[in-house]
Amino acid sequence: MGLNTAPSPLSREISPKSPPDRPTGRLNEPGEPVAPVRRSWWYPFKKALPVYLFIAPGVILFLVWTVYPLINMLVMSFFQWNLIKPSIFIGLDNYTRAFGDEIFWQALRNTIFYAVISVPGQLILGLGAALLVNQKLPFRSFFRTMFYLPVVSSWLVVSLIFVYLYNSQAGLLNYILKDILHIIPSYQAWLQNPVTALFAICVLGIWKGVGWTMVIFLAGLQSVPPTLYESAAIDGATTWRRFWHITLPLIRPTILFATVMLSIGAFNVFIQVYVMTGGGPQHSTETLMTYMYSEAFKFLDLGYGAALSWIFSIGIFIVSILEIRFLRRPVEY
Repeated sequence: MGLNTAPSPLSREISPKSPPDRPTGRLNEPGEPVAPVRRSWWYPFKKALPVYLFIAPGVILFLVWTVYPLINMLVMSFFQWNLIKPSIFIGLDNYTRAFGDEIFWQALRNTIFYAVISVPGQLILGLGAALLVNQKLPFRSFFRTMFYLPVVSSWLVVSLIFVYLYNSQAGLLNYILKDILHIIPSYQAWLQNPVTALFAICVLGIWKGVGWTMVIFLAGLQSVPPTLYESAAIDGATTWRRFWHITLPLIRPTILFATVMLSIGAFNVFIQVYVMTGGGPQHSTETLMTYMYSEAFKFLDLGYGAALSWIFSIGIFIVSILEIRFLRRPVEY
């Protein structure tokens, strides 16, 4: 019987002629450093490609309909823009003209006045409405709907309704104040009087914005932990103290958000002024938006209108930054 001279598997495994182990698939020895995985430079982009594809339509629309018009409008503000003839470069003349324009300053004062009256009015009444509908009362959903109904109404429609209410001959307001309550001696031309016209527009702005502010404050109120109110009630805190020391501090971020958004909206007041008074009488209700619109689209002074719009945008940005700086504080529970 012959001997089996074939090499055993063990001899092949320990033979010095056996090929070395491949780096792939080999387990690292304890303490042996792991070699970093080398990836191509475009691997992060490839990994995030689905995200880029999802946001691409929104970014494209933003660039086309927002960024490009802003840049184009900035370029127009340095020209005496003409739709027929070649435009003439005039540098900063449109901006210096704005700062020397008395109607511009009148429009700025009117806009600030509208913001000072309408923003606190909406904040106070909106917070009051939110506190009311946040209680467990009957018909709570009905009241929430009624408060919010003006918000979803068209500015054009409600402006025309208020024109009728303020009518000097057959207006409902004159009828109530003179014929029913006998508060005023005669019918008043509310929208034709330079003293009362802007107040009348402010009332419309407050009435239409209370519902939106109510919803924002309602969300903030429902985020306050109820246990804080229960603990304060056990300690003998009155309703006013609970509101002042618990509710207001904890909804401060909500107040900041509402204030900034309402301020931006107040500086953008346009439709109600354009429909109700057209900026008159004697520019007593002229705002920055209506004046900019008149210069750009009525008188076709597009370069000056573009300069006014950039001054207006920078002013809103500064006001928003100041509001955030002065109202932002850390919330402490």
